[in-house]
Amino acid sequence: MADLLKDKVAIVTGAGRGIGRGAARLMAEEGAKVVVCDLGVNVDGSGTDMSVAEMVVSEIREAGGEAVACTENVASMAGGETIVQTALDNYGKLDIVVTVAGILRDRMVFNMSEQEWDDVIAVHLKGTFSVVKNASVVFRQQRSGRIITFSSTSGLYGNSGQANYGAAKDGIAGFTRVVARDMGAIRRYLQRHFTQRRDEDDHQHSRRGPGAPRSPRHQHRGQRDPEGRG
Repeated sequence: MADLLKDKVAIVTGAGRGIGRGAARLMAEEGAKVVVCDLGVNVDGSGTDMSVAEMVVSEIREAGGEAVACTENVASMAGGETIVQTALDNYGKLDIVVTVAGILRDRMVFNMSEQEWDDVIAVHLKGTFSVVKNASVVFRQQRSGRIITFSSTSGLYGNSGQANYGAAKDGIAGFTRVVARDMGAIRRYLQRHFTQRRDEDDHQHSRRGPGAPRSPRHQHRGQRDPEGRG
């Protein structure tokens, strides 16, 4: 265990599986005390399994770290408030927020239902807002904090069958830029993370052949963030 995040307190949403689980475990390995937030839903948002968050907490504790589970729904403002309060109640402060929670309801736009649209937007976009909004109040008062959000190339460049997901993820990118400005006066730092793996895009490029045009991801790689953070 290292100590890059020693004495820091972090919230990670969607921390029961996948990217969120990896982020929670890595931050704990680096010394952070982690609030592991996850309802334990399926990929499409159905069902709940409260043990999912507890399992990650157990993994962190067995490795010598500190963590507590939270099974609040990020898609509600009350849930976002409770998640932040969980960190304050258990550890007395909050330093880092990582918003990974999300679901998928993929369907071509001409077949997509209103419910499929609303559910994906609610978890990804409102779920990011609900936690960041409540955390930003704490960060503003203490004049310190880090906010990490997750966008996707499906939103930035588009991906067939993901109108709801793409809209949510592009919305998160825009939201993050605005929050950076809102919080910039008190030196907040934000990062946008793009969840599509680089090797997937490279594989698609290799299938098109050496003479094929580069993907939008390759064309835009290396351009600076509009806020000047690289």
